[in-house]
Amino acid sequence: MPDLLTIENLRAGYGEAVVIPDLSLRIASGEALAVLGRNGVGKTTLLDSIIGVTRRFGGRLAVDGRDISALSPEGRAAAGIGWVPQQRDIFRSLTVEENLTATARPGPCTLRRVYEMFPRLEERRTNMGSQLSGGEQQMLAIGRALMLNPRILLLDEPTEGLAPIIVEQLLAQIRRIIREEGIATIIVEQHARKILKVTDRAIILDRGEVVHDAASASLLADPRPLEQHLGAIAKGAAA
Repeated sequence: MPDLLTIENLRAGYGEAVVIPDLSLRIASGEALAVLGRNGVGKTTLLDSIIGVTRRFGGRLAVDGRDISALSPEGRAAAGIGWVPQQRDIFRSLTVEENLTATARPGPCTLRRVYEMFPRLEERRTNMGSQLSGGEQQMLAIGRALMLNPRILLLDEPTEGLAPIIVEQLLAQIRRIIREEGIATIIVEQHARKILKVTDRAIILDRGEVVHDAASASLLADPRPLEQHLGAIAKGAAA
């Protein structure tokens, strides 16, 4: 598959602090990538750098060969990047349906398609964002990102703070999005072994650098790299 997202020698951070010193990465069309690592190693900074909210000290980012390095976050969204932040950031004073349609862009992912993926959202379509449970808010945040009809979907800790049964339901839907919609997806996640069952490939970050890059299936078969780089996190996520 051809490369959809290309990151070359990225050097980025916040203010004067460099969090990612030199990172290169390529994501193919339709590929699902897990980004793993301990807390504070640069996982969220990587996603923030892709959407354009960090300070870029150097390097280049391109979508389908088009350089997006100088684009604003709005410009990058228009170039095909969808983002679900860790805080979800839904519009709490709008209804579910208003959340989904407020920033929608034309494309195959319509309101009906989102409701098919997340039937619970259709049931709650007239409820305000503030009236939703944590799991429903996460479904809404993902649905809203899909309504942008992105080519690349970024998910930052999508299962954080959710009950185990909700985590399983959400991961099933994420798997469906990846396989049926064919959207390239980058997922930052603490539940390493759970997310490896959903993704094609995984990288492990340490101090803003890629220290391991492998097929997800190989890490599930031989978890020693997970235990080496993630330690207790990997063991705790062994469900």
